[in-house]
Amino acid sequence: MADVKVQTMDHGPLIVKGNVELTDADGNVFETRQQFALCRCGLSQKKPFCDGGHKDQFEDCARAKKVL
Repeated sequence: MADVKVQTMDHGPLIVKGNVELTDADGNVFETRQQFALCRCGLSQKKPFCDGGHKDQFEDCARAKKVL
């Protein structure tokens, strides 16, 4: 199993679990924890992190292809 897990949440953020270094376009490091949520909807006031601004305004339910 991977050291890092990224999970898409229905109508919500990407949940990132594990030892991850998150950087901006200039290489500056964001302070993170072992688990954090990244905004997918663009409505957060705390981007790149989710602040719940998507509630009742974001309708994505991404699914991966099932492999047999």
